[in-house]
Amino acid sequence: MFSKKKAAGIQQTKLATLIAHDVRIVGDLQFTDGLRLDGHVKGNVSGEPGSQTLFVLSDRGSIEGNVHGYDVMVNGNIVGDVIADHFVELQANAHVTGNIYYQQLRMDCGASVDGKLTRRDLGQAPLTSMVDVARD
Repeated sequence: MFSKKKAAGIQQTKLATLIAHDVRIVGDLQFTDGLRLDGHVKGNVSGEPGSQTLFVLSDRGSIEGNVHGYDVMVNGNIVGDVIADHFVELQANAHVTGNIYYQQLRMDCGASVDGKLTRRDLGQAPLTSMVDVARD
């Protein structure tokens, strides 16, 4: 009679890679499993398509480019669009200048977004092409 709702929140918990605060990367970055970024990237950051990846941007990290992953936690600065196939968490120090596409969203007090928040339907295909559209 009653349908059980899918549990909210992050599904992937494994962080296989850490990029330290004193590292600067110029160019696109693709990862599998989980990535914690304390450093700075000038380029797009994306999880492996079709995988349940976890991306964590700490309060020390920043990105100038688009972010695409399954689950995305932001506590730093992003200038670009954020595209999550499942869940986005914007923690208190998160500052996003760009649009956010998500299925589930959690936003803490203090976080800011200068762009549109767009909720995606569960059955909607991943937005891999949106990264290219957002660059134009």
